[in-house]
Amino acid sequence: MLNALEVVTIVVVGLMVGVEFSVAFVINPILSALPEDSGRLGRSHGGRMLGAVMPVWYIGSLVLVALWAAAAWHRPGTGLVVTAGALLILSVIMSLLLLVPINNRGKTWTPENRPADWKEQANRWDRYHYVRVAVIIAAFTLLAAALA
Repeated sequence: MLNALEVVTIVVVGLMVGVEFSVAFVINPILSALPEDSGRLGRSHGGRMLGAVMPVWYIGSLVLVALWAAAAWHRPGTGLVVTAGALLILSVIMSLLLLVPINNRGKTWTPENRPADWKEQANRWDRYHYVRVAVIIAAFTLLAAALA
């Protein structure tokens, strides 16, 4: 049973890392290269779509990691799982305090109502997102190492 939990956790967290990595290094650069307001509209739509899905994914990942840590408490590698869980908690806190407020504003922007500093806010979101991606990659790496 523990092996199945470990595999499910690795897959769920790994897919989450892949989506967030893709947003940072594939999707947003593509949207930024689009002409006129197309990229801004794309980011607004992405903010609405992923803003609905990602909270469930982050919390679900954290729950799976907590279950893994509890189920394997006296086994080697549990410290890595607990540390990965702490990093996922950090990513949730970063999301709530830094990224979600910008995302909530940005997902409502249209060419008619966007603020004058919208590019600065989008760039700030990107910088925070790069840090969050690094944090969840570190968590995923620790989970993979805990399997060994």
